[in-house]
This record gives sequence, C-alpha cells and structure tokens, in this order.
Amino acid sequence: MKRLALIGSLAVLAFVVAVASASPGPALEAAGPHGIVPPRGQGHGNAGANPNLLYHGGGIMTSAAVTSIFWGANWGKPSFAGDKISGLDAFYGGIGGSSYIGTNTEYTGTNGTVTGSVSSGGHLVDTSSSLRRAPRTSDVLAEVARVITNPVANGYYPVYPDLPRKHAGYCAWHSWGTIGGVPVQFAFYFNLDGDPGCNPGSSGAHSQGLDALANVSGHELSEALTDPRGDGWYDSSGAENADKCAWTFHGNESFGGSSWLIQGNWSNNAYNSRSGYDGAGCINGN
Repeated sequence: MKRLALIGSLAVLAFVVAVASASPGPALEAAGPHGIVPPRGQGHGNAGANPNLLYHGGGIMTSAAVTSIFWGANWGKPSFAGDKISGLDAFYGGIGGSSYIGTNTEYTGTNGTVTGSVSSGGHLVDTSSSLRRAPRTSDVLAEVARVITNPVANGYYPVYPDLPRKHAGYCAWHSWGTIGGVPVQFAFYFNLDGDPGCNPGSSGAHSQGLDALANVSGHELSEALTDPRGDGWYDSSGAENADKCAWTFHGNESFGGSSWLIQGNWSNNAYNSRSGYDGAGCINGN
C-alpha cells in the first residue's frame, strides 16, 4: 500500500510522534505505520515505467531478534489461542536462514546487507487488558515497552492482539521507534480468525487463523528487514518489497517443521531479468 494510504483509518500521523509513558519509565517515540497490508483485492500495483525498489540512503536489518507479544485477555483462553501461539513460535523459530527469508538478501544499506539471520526469543503474553479499537502506533510501542524489559537495537517485536479487524481497511502494518533511546522495530496484526479479507487460503497444516497471521507476518518481517526505519528500500509510490507482491502466491514454504502459504517478495534482480514466479519480479523460496 502506498505509504500514506489508510492513515486516516489508522488515526495516526505519518511523522514521528513523541509519546509520554503513563507511568515512570523509558521515553518512547513512534513513527507512523508502513507496509500496510490491505485486504485481498486491494493490491499495490507497480508504479512507473520502472517499478523497481529504490534505495533511500539508510540502513537495513542485517539480522533480527524476534520476540512475539500476544496482547489481550482472550490469549489466556485455550479455545481462542488454539494453534496460533505455538504455531507462530514455530514460524519465527524456523524462518531464519530459510529460502523464504532469503528473498530479502539482495538488499543492502549503510550498515551492510540483509543476511536472513532471524533468531526467535519466543513469546510473551499480556492478558492484563485488551484493545477496544484500532490502535495508534504509539499505543503498540507502549505495549512493547511494557512487556519487553531489555529491548535490543535489532529487536523486532510483532504484537498480536485479540482484536478482530471488523471494518478496518488493513490487516497489519510495521513501524519503528525508540524505547529509552534504544531503536526498535515492531508490527501490529489484527486477530484474523474467520476474516476472509485477510485469508491467504489454506496451507493444509494449520487453522485458518494461524495461516492468515503467518502470511502477513512474513510480509511485515520482510519489510522490516529491508526498510526498518523508512529510509531503506521502497519504490517511487512508497511500496516496499512485500507490498508489491501482496496476495500473490507460488506454493507453500517449508521451515520450522511445517508448511506455510506465504506471499512472495519483490526482487529488483528478478524484474530486471523478467523472472520470478509471476514473470515480473515476485519471488519466493521455491
């Protein structure tokens, strides 16, 4: 999605907003959302005569240390959690070094090259409260700060609330900010159980809700690696590498002891050679 699309529905600003903590704690700053995943049928398209990603002079994530956060009272209920927590643990635990994550490794920044090194610190569950509305990026960063006691600069903190999407015009997004001066990357995902607009189809291995979360989780992690702080790689319309291949698939990916139906990512190299599974720049690990 274009970088400024759907900002009204997200009720956030696209510039950096200072956030005051509700109780004494680290100072927080959150940027606006990026890499917004639209529902199916609302793809991004390719802008201009040359739709390749452009480099904007900043850094990438050479590696990522992932800790998932499950936010909301319903996560304490086995009937709601189902296979989603254990499944996403397996997803992040196996994605590092996979051929899927390797779709990001052609991109470089001031600090090096995306290596595909992703480590998982497991998950944390916060059942103390639940969201009642779509959050601002500052709300999500504040939740990260509440539960992550020692954030790291290559930290990537995907936040999974128990809030359904309902009529919101997006499935997920990623962003970045600082916690007590430490730069962090984070993402937000609606609960997608029974949501046809954000459902990739079935991998044949998981519940529908887990399949939906895994697909958009691959999308946002890929964009965090290649454009972690808004000055990495995106095209002339603002679309990042996963945006440009949203809702296009080429079979299941295998890692983490399971099979996952995940969209591909854009490759400048593939576009230049007119290759990729779509013949026009989208690649996956197959």
